[in-house]
Amino acid sequence: MEGTNSMNVRLASVNDIEGIARVHVDSWKSTYHGILPDTVLANISIETRINNWKLILNNLHQDEVIYIIEDDSGNIVGFVHGGKCREMEYDFELYALYLLKTAQGNGYGKLLFNKIVQTLQQRNYQSLMLWVLEENPSIYFYKRLGGQYITKKEIKIGEVKFTEIALGWNRG
Repeated sequence: MEGTNSMNVRLASVNDIEGIARVHVDSWKSTYHGILPDTVLANISIETRINNWKLILNNLHQDEVIYIIEDDSGNIVGFVHGGKCREMEYDFELYALYLLKTAQGNGYGKLLFNKIVQTLQQRNYQSLMLWVLEENPSIYFYKRLGGQYITKKEIKIGEVKFTEIALGWNRG
């Protein structure tokens, strides 16, 4: 999978639910291995994620958008999901951006991120933020894209407490 020429970025549909769920589970297991407790990762199932994504895709809010990225065989290798900011004074929140491990490092994450930013600009939004676990190596990806530290909070995953960092972009 070299270059982004063979990649297709498009809006997600209900037909993509299983592919999105598979990417979500696989990327969690590879990204958070050694960070989250093994018991948490072992309990993440494609079936549960399919049900979650059915709910999300069948009840999208006006501000919500989900893009998928497919390889040249039509397999979903990543997705980005964002919508109205849930708890801060930003216009938009990036809820999730996940890629299969095999698709990482090829510019596809940046492609998905830029697609969300383009959508925001079309909707005249001025700011974007996201939450990322402090231990998640993706924090450096977001900082390279210009994300600025806003704040942090403690969250609990399984029985373990983690620090989540908020990063933001102002486009005004």
